[in-house]
Amino acid sequence: MREDPIEPALPIVDPHHHLWDREGERYLLDDLLQDTSTGHAVRATVFVQCGAMYRASGPEEERSLGETEFINGIAAASASGAYGPVRACTGIVGFVDLTLGDRVTPLLEAHLATARARFRGVRNRTAWHPSPAIRSNLLGPPPGPLEDPRFVEGARRLAGLGLVLDVWAYQTQLPLVAALARAVPELTVVVNHCGGPLGVGPFAGRREEGFAAWRREVLALAALPNTLMKLGGLAMEVGGHDFHLRDLPPTSAELASAWRPVIQTLIEAFGAQRCMFESNFPVDKGMCSYGVLWNAFKRLAAGAGEEERTALFSGTATRIYRLDETPS
Repeated sequence: MREDPIEPALPIVDPHHHLWDREGERYLLDDLLQDTSTGHAVRATVFVQCGAMYRASGPEEERSLGETEFINGIAAASASGAYGPVRACTGIVGFVDLTLGDRVTPLLEAHLATARARFRGVRNRTAWHPSPAIRSNLLGPPPGPLEDPRFVEGARRLAGLGLVLDVWAYQTQLPLVAALARAVPELTVVVNHCGGPLGVGPFAGRREEGFAAWRREVLALAALPNTLMKLGGLAMEVGGHDFHLRDLPPTSAELASAWRPVIQTLIEAFGAQRCMFESNFPVDKGMCSYGVLWNAFKRLAAGAGEEERTALFSGTATRIYRLDETPS
């Protein structure tokens, strides 16, 4: 599905996408740039960890340095201007196992040494639910990292270095995210994918009940000033929408209508200065195209003022990931 871009001059920073080259599945710089060249004014992007290009040998806790090295190289290539105006991977959110507790500091310093101008934070594998129907990761994480006292200690070390914690958690885990944010108030916690509203497994056919439960938890989370929300990820199957099963892909108007209750709740709760629209590509590509996705977001933000729209589409991401400090 292709659409003419709505408000094509509105600057966009995409604060959440992945790159990988897996057996039978490839999404690298050229694929990303093909998506970003659909008429929207995408200026820069933030890469978020996905287990890509880990080192094949060496200490287990150091292997994720391969991903940071890989993405930093792509960011440098993009920054050369040889691939067009989009500055891809200007910010990098990598992986360091925070359950290592106070042992994470030298690992974080190694990632910073690898991509100092671009390394902005960490995300661990935390989205977990006991139902086998609720799964959104290639590799299912073990239950419990958010509850591990060592994770809190690792998060303190992260905050001490001025780095951000991205968290992907389902709605049932949001009290754990809130507890973490309270335990480390100096830590900036960026909650991914609208706080994981669920619509499959035990939540299938119970949208109103599930929405009410999700809303209670995100409102409690929003009361904590060190939390922010990424608005996106709603095209994943765990959300319960069935656009991927239809004969034709959805229009931006259809997406906006389906997602409005969630997006509106979050913007009202967190405020535009603590929200940022995200693509979550290529994961969300299974339901919709990149251009249509951003049109849907623009429809959803149509009633916002100019300052709010700037925050939602570029300002919050630029500030939180300090993208104005990175090479261009």
